[in-house]
This record gives sequence, C-alpha cells and structure tokens, in this order.
Amino acid sequence: MPSTVVHVALAGMMGTALLGRKFDTKAILFVMGVTALIDLDTLVGIYFPGTHRAAFHNVFVVLVPAAVLLWDVKLREESFVRSRWGEYGYRVAWVTLVTVLFAHILLDAFFNGINLFWPLHDRFYDLSGKLLVTDQRGLVQTFVEFESGDDGTRGVSDSTARGTTADTHYTTGFDPTRDEPPEDVERIFPIAGTGERFVITIAGFVTVLARIVEDRRREE
Repeated sequence: MPSTVVHVALAGMMGTALLGRKFDTKAILFVMGVTALIDLDTLVGIYFPGTHRAAFHNVFVVLVPAAVLLWDVKLREESFVRSRWGEYGYRVAWVTLVTVLFAHILLDAFFNGINLFWPLHDRFYDLSGKLLVTDQRGLVQTFVEFESGDDGTRGVSDSTARGTTADTHYTTGFDPTRDEPPEDVERIFPIAGTGERFVITIAGFVTVLARIVEDRRREE
C-alpha cells in the first residue's frame, strides 16, 4: 500500500498546483498535514480491529466537510470561513478536501482497497486494476469487476467487493496482525514500496521545496 510519505508527497504536488496565488508555506504544510492525518485510523484499528482503512478512509470524510463548506460559503448570508480567513481560507479549505480525496482516499481505494462507504455500508472495495485498449477487446477496465449470480443477476465480484471490518485486516508496522502479534514479528514501516512510488515521493517534495524557495525569493 502507498505509505504516508507517498500520500504527503502527492498532496504536495497537487496543493502546489491548486493553491495558485494563494500558495505559501503555511498553506501547503496544512494541505500536506491534513492529508497525512487520514492514516491515523491505523492507530484506531489497534483498539477497534478492522477500522484501519475504514474509520478515516471513506468518502464521507471529504463529502461531509465539503457540504458544510459549500453551505457556509455559497448559501449563508455571511460566510464564517470568508469572514475569518477571506478567500485565502476558502481556497486552502477546498484544495485540502480535493487533495485528501485524490492523494489519499482514492489512491488507497485503487491500491488494495478501502471501506469506501463506512459506516453506512461496511464493505471493503478494492479498485486495483488497469485500463487499456486492445485491437480485439476494445476499451478494457478491471477496476470494478462484475459476475453473474445463480439467479442470473449481475453484481460486483468478490475480487472488487471484499470483506468487512469483522474479517479484514491491513498489516502495518503499528498493527502487524489482527490478534496479539508474536514477540519476533517484523514491524515494517514503508517509505516507498516500488520505484514508481519513490519517484513520486521525490518529485512531490522537490516540487514543494522549489515553490517555497521561489516564493521567498519574490518576497525579498
């Protein structure tokens, strides 16, 4: 699975692009920091087994704050966010939500899966797959796969819709096994599990650093 470091690096690239003229060190660190907080359900899972990749790895973590932000900025006579932080605060808020969704939640959904609609629907969905075009089959996607049931109806296959919080565990350095781990268990804390993720990590942090240096030079 992508490590927190990879999520933060990708968030840095997205935040740098989306913040535009509102970019500053405080804003980009906020975006990256909030994106990292999603992985805190790793610790929640220690005390409530099965809730890692469920408690914070679900679409409602973004949809609920997004709805509140939309109501506050677009529907209220006087926006709390704009009155207190101005357009800067509004920009940072929506960029953070977009970044959390794509750089963390959906990235994990398409890499070993998450409990996408928890707690309203307790089911882990693994959207790992590929998208390609062939000269024989045309456009092919395997992100969401379907299968026919005994009654002839089609539904999401077990390769996509997997277990629930009652029987699913994602191994981490903090929580390597669902049960009490043996004393000699190896606790692994990944940084970049593949070369591609290492490149993304380096590119993300270099992008953020370059933009911070550029902004500071302009201020001098």
